[in-house]
Amino acid sequence: MKFPQAHTLQQIATIISSKFIGDPDFPVLGMNEIHVVTPGDIVFVDHPKYYDKALQSAATVVLINKDVDCPEGKALLVSDDPFRDFNKLTTYFRPFNKANALISSSTQIGKGTVIQPGAFIGNNVIVGDDCLIHSNVTIYDNTIIGNNVTIHAGTVLGGDAFYYKKRPEGFDKLISGGRVVIEDNVDLGALCTIDKGVTGDTTIKQGAKIDNQVHVGHDTVIGKKCLIASQVGIAGCVVIEDEVTIWGQVGITSGITIGTKAVISAQSGVSKSLDSNKSYFGTPADDFRKKYKEIAAIRQIPDLIEKLKKNE
Repeated sequence: MKFPQAHTLQQIATIISSKFIGDPDFPVLGMNEIHVVTPGDIVFVDHPKYYDKALQSAATVVLINKDVDCPEGKALLVSDDPFRDFNKLTTYFRPFNKANALISSSTQIGKGTVIQPGAFIGNNVIVGDDCLIHSNVTIYDNTIIGNNVTIHAGTVLGGDAFYYKKRPEGFDKLISGGRVVIEDNVDLGALCTIDKGVTGDTTIKQGAKIDNQVHVGHDTVIGKKCLIASQVGIAGCVVIEDEVTIWGQVGITSGITIGTKAVISAQSGVSKSLDSNKSYFGTPADDFRKKYKEIAAIRQIPDLIEKLKKNE
């Protein structure tokens, strides 16, 4: 998430009431999670295991809960609770604004677009040309939709990320300040849920076709001309490259990459990154032929046991 204008390190420290290390006028341009940070961004870290990763990332401002040596060319914000203060910044720069109408007056709607009765479109949404948005679709604030997009009834774009920190008193929610971006020629079935990014974008690229009841987690990127069948669940921060086919009821864990033109058979469980141009099946998902050979071998076990008994 980029700020509307550049801020100084001292200004950011004042917003969250934290100590800072570095030039007071050090430029701060935005805030992001570690996998999408760029120079000028703030990244937060609150566990020693990830200190080095954050300090060595592309982020030039690190919100951290310990006094450490500041890397050259960077700045630090030292906080007793970086998670809390990251939430403060999200709320400050992207506050919640309640709706006053089913279609916000700040929404931009392109030529030839049809919005059926009962659809809700929030603040600062952009909808391109020749789209069809059916009844009871809900589009949260700041969503971007391209041209020739069809969205069927009951689909929700821009729900919060499922991202929590466990504390002694319960789970503390990381506030989502990102967006959903739907590119041109995308079809979304009924009752899909596409969560917005925590600070970045959840993106569905040109020509992707998604069936009913598919869930896409925060910050996930679905490539061009992908085909995703019903009841697929995709966790956050997944990268699905172009022309991937995913059949019904597949579950995909967070933070992995599915290679270009991969095919994943129905009811598979994907727990690691998968290579391009291969077909996969099973839980954990593996090469289609290899998996079926394993199943065939397992079926032979009873016969092998009987043979062993006869030879005793």
